[in-house]
Amino acid sequence: MSNVLTNRDFWLNYWQRKTGLAVEIPENYLFHKQLTSIVKQDHIKTAIELGGFPGYYAVYLKKYHNLDVTLLDYFIHPPITSALLAANRLQSDDVKIIEADLFAYTPQKQYDLVLSCGLIEHFKDTKDIIERHVAFLKPGGSLFITLPNFRGINGWFQLKFDKENYDKHNIDCMDPKLLERICKDLGLEVLQSEYFGKFSVWLENEKEKPTWVKTFKKAVWFLGKVFTRIFSFETKQLSPYIMVYAKKV
Repeated sequence: MSNVLTNRDFWLNYWQRKTGLAVEIPENYLFHKQLTSIVKQDHIKTAIELGGFPGYYAVYLKKYHNLDVTLLDYFIHPPITSALLAANRLQSDDVKIIEADLFAYTPQKQYDLVLSCGLIEHFKDTKDIIERHVAFLKPGGSLFITLPNFRGINGWFQLKFDKENYDKHNIDCMDPKLLERICKDLGLEVLQSEYFGKFSVWLENEKEKPTWVKTFKKAVWFLGKVFTRIFSFETKQLSPYIMVYAKKV
């Protein structure tokens, strides 16, 4: 049985539908506080972003931390990556590009930091995909993984209004305790494995949805933001993301 929940055609269609991808990455980009802390305290010099096309986090790490960065994905569309680099005033060689299937590629070097943001949930065997991250990691190196949390309100939105997208995700892996156990089984020291973010909901290709769906989504988004501004906490039901930070010992 195949381990993947998506294929190359899915990602080709996904990115072809997207517009405005060449954006300027701000210094306060999502997870910037966590990444800045890791880069400083762990003395990070090299990093690889796995499955991260167009490479927003690779660009962030180069632009604001001047790391030696690499992007690996099995779908790369060079005009988009080139435009993204230009939008952030970076040169074409500031981010090294590897277009390869992670399941067929043997790491040629190891890195101080290995990160993926929205990758592991597209595979059925969560331990296997995390183990492939670890293969790129130097001894003492840092692993940073984020993924959406579809086990709360945001997931309900996906299931009800975009089931095709929902079905491309492994919902079972969206469990911080499970991810912590897997990382420990792989010999990692887990420093954080938790829900992240106060509240958010989203829909892929929202512009294509009926007006009533878009209106309902905006209303829930607004009410959720107001609620979590008053009662500030991160939970399975409300938090839009899960974050894992571990070290290879």
